[in-house]
Amino acid sequence: MPPSRYIILPSSISNYIEGFFFGLHKKKLKLFLLNLVTIYIYIVLQLIKTMDDKIKYEMEFPIHVSPALLYQYISTPSGMSEWYADNVNLRGEFFTFIWEGSEEEAKLLSKKSLERIKFRWLEDEGTDFFFELRIQVDEITKDVSLMITDFAEEDEVEEGKMLWENMVSELKQILGST
Repeated sequence: MPPSRYIILPSSISNYIEGFFFGLHKKKLKLFLLNLVTIYIYIVLQLIKTMDDKIKYEMEFPIHVSPALLYQYISTPSGMSEWYADNVNLRGEFFTFIWEGSEEEAKLLSKKSLERIKFRWLEDEGTDFFFELRIQVDEITKDVSLMITDFAEEDEVEEGKMLWENMVSELKQILGST
């Protein structure tokens, strides 16, 4: 897909390249510059494509437990360290998740008591990607479900779903909701 606007090289870069290739014939220089700009555009488009490659997916897990208890396990470092990660630390609005020695940091985007918590991995900063844990209570039956919203690259969605299934299974065991 062609770019919607042209990328214009600053004159200082253009002058530098022209000076560098002073001995080249003007047609060859123009062809070289055109190729250089084409490569630059290709790289930029690949970076943009990489940013947009993640797919949003949602999962629902019925859990037989009170929303208040479930909320403690999805929103606090001590609760999350029992099922989500080996250890979880909180400093301000940043959660550090530790798994077998590796650490990942996520920024707390929003939190609504007894309802939901939403994070963005620091590596996804500047994107619309996030992961959210939300408690849903059926108005009629009062059944409780944990709703997961997450993003993954197309070839990693199934792996991401399996990971969530395993982690939520562990959470259910801890809560006695198997």
